[in-house]
This record gives sequence, C-alpha cells and structure tokens, in this order.
Amino acid sequence: MMERRKFISEVGLSVAGICAVCLGACSKSNAPGGGVGPANVNFSVDLNSSLLNVGNSIVQSGVIVVRLAAGNTASSFTAVQVSCTHEGSAINYNTGQGVFICPNHGSRFSTNGTVILGPASSNLRQYNISVVGNSLNVTS
Repeated sequence: MMERRKFISEVGLSVAGICAVCLGACSKSNAPGGGVGPANVNFSVDLNSSLLNVGNSIVQSGVIVVRLAAGNTASSFTAVQVSCTHEGSAINYNTGQGVFICPNHGSRFSTNGTVILGPASSNLRQYNISVVGNSLNVTS
C-alpha cells in the first residue's frame, strides 16, 4: 500500500506536468499564424486576371493583397500578413470601411496594417509591392 504523502507527491507532479503542457499549447504566442507575418515572401500576381476591381483581394503565401485604387501602380495596392496578430485568425478586407477586420474578435487594422481597434495590440506586417507592366510583385 502506498503512503499518503508519496501518493500526493506523485499525483501532484503528474498534474503539474500536464498543466504545463496544456498552458503551453493554449498560449496566444503559439496560436497558428499569430504574431509576426511570414518572412521570405516573394511572389507575383498577374494583374490581367487578378485584382481587377477596387476592393478585390487575394491570399497567397500567408499574405493578403488588396487593390485599393484604380491603376497599376504600387500605391494602388497593399499587402499585409493575413493572420491576425491577436490569435492568428485570417483577416478580411472590408471595402466599405477601408479596413482589415478579424472575424473572431473584431480587431481592425488600417490598410498599412496599423492596429485601429483591439484586442490585437501588434500591427500586421506589411510587405513591399512593386508593379512592372501587368505584374504585381510582393516581397518581404
């Protein structure tokens, strides 16, 4: 028969170990896609077939690219990480309001990724855009 003190000690250590694993798994910093956006981004978008109208968006390589204005110049577009910095949910662009919105908790971000409304407290990572002819290039 196990002594009471030894039993409590062993059970306590087991419970503490399980709690440590659970807390680590549930931590916001471990949320998939949360925090800093992807690094080493480098892709192109054909403007003859994509992003034809103001407000159109595409998601590629963890980045959301949005057409903000007419014309094929870099200033007509924006590119930011698609994962909300709060808990990693995919954000959407709201054309009517001109902001990115997280559908989970309502965080709002400007077109350059700056937090407008929390609970997110970190800005979205913004990516570089260049346009050559009808090819839009997004790089980190």
